[in-house]
Amino acid sequence: MRTYELVVVYDPRVADDEVAALTGEVRNLLTAPGGVTITKTEVWGRRRLAYEIGKVNEGKYVVLFFAAEDGRAPVAEVERRLVQNDRVLRFLTTRTDLGLKRAGLPIPTEVVPEVESEAAAPAAGAVAAGTAVEQAAAAEPAAEQADEAVGEEE
Repeated sequence: MRTYELVVVYDPRVADDEVAALTGEVRNLLTAPGGVTITKTEVWGRRRLAYEIGKVNEGKYVVLFFAAEDGRAPVAEVERRLVQNDRVLRFLTTRTDLGLKRAGLPIPTEVVPEVESEAAAPAAGAVAAGTAVEQAAAAEPAAEQADEAVGEEE
């Protein structure tokens, strides 16, 4: 199972309901061929860009986290459609399981699909207990403190 992260920056002049519709189209493109599970969708909202793109200083950010069976992700087709869309300023697709593999961290084998209802959301979060990336980020400060403690004993 390969995990991916897709960040899409929409033009800020696009209405919020249209951003939701465009994100729904991207979700449909990802899940249409089968073998792909959307694990989480985050709408970051309107943010300032690091540099001006086409005389625009802000963008509406949406992040999609998804998992695909080996070789089944339709990333090329989704990226082709995003390039053609005038309402998309930028996008970036990142394969996140490669970073975990290189760091020597365990790659999550179980994918918890995104929960649609708000009432079930806390239960799904309790089952997931954070992604491997979040767990690794939480473990880093503890490792640094342990290294500092070893340095103090000497």
